[in-house]
Amino acid sequence: MRVAMEPQIDTGETMTAKGSIRIEEPTRAERLIARRSAESRATVPHLELTTVVDMSATVAARAELRRAAAEHEPVPSLTAVIVKACASGLREDPRANGSYRDGRFELYSRVNIGVAITADDSFAVPTVPDADCKTALEISAELSSLAASVRAGTITPPELAGATFTVCNLGMLGVIAFNPPVMPPQAAILAVGAVREVAMVRDGDIVTGHEMSLTLACDHRILYGAHAAGFLARIRVLLEQPRELLA
Repeated sequence: MRVAMEPQIDTGETMTAKGSIRIEEPTRAERLIARRSAESRATVPHLELTTVVDMSATVAARAELRRAAAEHEPVPSLTAVIVKACASGLREDPRANGSYRDGRFELYSRVNIGVAITADDSFAVPTVPDADCKTALEISAELSSLAASVRAGTITPPELAGATFTVCNLGMLGVIAFNPPVMPPQAAILAVGAVREVAMVRDGDIVTGHEMSLTLACDHRILYGAHAAGFLARIRVLLEQPRELLA
């Protein structure tokens, strides 16, 4: 006796021991992230260094700017100050602003910094071109405009192109430290952790201050240990003595 089978309806879900499985197609941006992340870990020999920055002077300087500003007058965002510090360090260090390609070092004349921006389900790394030639306030305004474009889905290919270095700040999400993949063909990426209020020892006294971790992930074919450490130390010094950055 033959039993008639119920027609199978494709609901997009599969039942397994783990429960139902729904298959979702990644967006174009997510496919790009997946490809570049896999490429980075598979082809780039990573070197990762972490330092802790005393951010007390930067926090105080931004607070003073905010007090002195007229109503609705903007002050540089923390990310903009960090981008400015990186831009200054990159201008002084051509290797960090370069790439390893086909057994050679490519050193770039322009300092273009990509900044990772996450908005809802969107993720992009737009570029701040010639960041070394801009003030922290100018960088802050540009980042605000780029973030709005990412949120609106109107970011353009030219705005995503040409970065020679990348900054990824997850501090606003409470992340203390992380190790990001280098974005080929760039030489390095800087991971920024949260600014935290902590107890510090100064001149033998325990005082309240602010600190932040920075992790520099490098392509070890172009940035070696001592060289990378020197570049990271330069960024730390600039952030601990921020007068130049906020000029």
